Amino acid sequence: MSPFRAAEAVTALLLAVLFALLAGCGSRLPERAFETRPTANPSGGEPLRVGIITSATSPVGGQAFTGPRDGARAWFDALNAHGGLDGRRIEVETCDDGGSGVGNNACVHRLIDERKVFALVATTALNYAGAPLVARAGVPDIGGQPLTPAYDTYPHLYGIYGSSAPRTGREPGWGGTLYGGTEVYRWFHEKLGARTAAVVSYNQAASAAYARLVARGLRTEGYRVVEEQVDFALPNFRAVAADLRAEHVDLLFDAMDTHGNVRLCEAMEALGVQVAAKVTNVQNWSSAVSRDYARAPGCRAALWVTGSSRNYDDTGHPAVREFRAAMGDRPLSQWQLEGWAAAMWFTDAARSCLAGGALTRDCVEGFMNRQEPYTADGLLLPVRFEHLTDPPKTRHTCLSVARWQDGHGWVSQGDMTENCMTVPQLGYRL
Repeated sequence: MSPFRAAEAVTALLLAVLFALLAGCGSRLPERAFETRPTANPSGGEPLRVGIITSATSPVGGQAFTGPRDGARAWFDALNAHGGLDGRRIEVETCDDGGSGVGNNACVHRLIDERKVFALVATTALNYAGAPLVARAGVPDIGGQPLTPAYDTYPHLYGIYGSSAPRTGREPGWGGTLYGGTEVYRWFHEKLGARTAAVVSYNQAASAAYARLVARGLRTEGYRVVEEQVDFALPNFRAVAADLRAEHVDLLFDAMDTHGNVRLCEAMEALGVQVAAKVTNVQNWSSAVSRDYARAPGCRAALWVTGSSRNYDDTGHPAVREFRAAMGDRPLSQWQLEGWAAAMWFTDAARSCLAGGALTRDCVEGFMNRQEPYTADGLLLPVRFEHLTDPPKTRHTCLSVARWQDGHGWVSQGDMTENCMTVPQLGYRL
């Protein structure tokens, strides 16, 4: 991944590890593991088959990881409705790996070996155990969500946020160390004047490790940091809420799942605790906020989110309007928009190859590895794959920021292409 988006990936990875540990490995592929998305009749040439692997029935719960899949399918449906890819329809095959390594390997084998997909798009796998198989097969995997270190480890894998790592297939990042920036913490320091930040985690290894990473970044940016930990089985969120008030916390981060966040907000609501911002991540950037936080309106009003893609509620942008029109009246999420952008990325790469005379995997990867950053018509902050020998010590990066407002949804806080700064890169291991 791009170093400055490490925090997003680590948050998602935290949830993946946390729930995988709680639910066990699992070995049975779900009954609806293999689905074929019907598409329009071809208008010229053979169909081009792509695959989407999603942990749709994972231990985290139904629909937790389906946003990128749904956004990508919406793109391909719209593309086919307008004649496909230069007259060739895109035939989409989806596979639900159930959130297990065994299931993920089965999906990879079916899509690559049996269904002969040309590429994978918008992969969202809780346990991407099949990543080495994808890399060995030389199948481009475009625009996947980095829920594991696979996108910073293997060649032929292209995560939605880019990567600067060598990706030799041996170790993630640089010798097993990944790097992430402090831009989120600096933005709130500069824009809101926040000085005291709290990080709430579970007493579980993955949760605690991520909380330490956040606390380290906050201290690097000059915050006074309050670290709170709750028992996973019997969390006392009222005690945490009381501490937040006593410590006069401005900014609140967490290393918990959505359920824990909601319960913390409800405890804060009950005690009248207010913060300037409760910061969440792209996985929770959705229209479900009003429902999830229904019993904590005060805390809901303090929700902010950061990411690397344009706010799906930014209807003043033409690419966002196109995305929303294709999604219709379905509930929306930022992961859907990123899945849409992933499918657009593949399409643009394929079109460039067709324009040059031949659609091959090598040509598609040439497009992915070019020096020119990709933005998906402005839906993504500029993305590149650099293969740097040494990790960068600092990085100039930009940030998408939005705040929840009842009646308006997620309201962008400045344009993401202008929320930019140069920040240090901190190393961490998973």
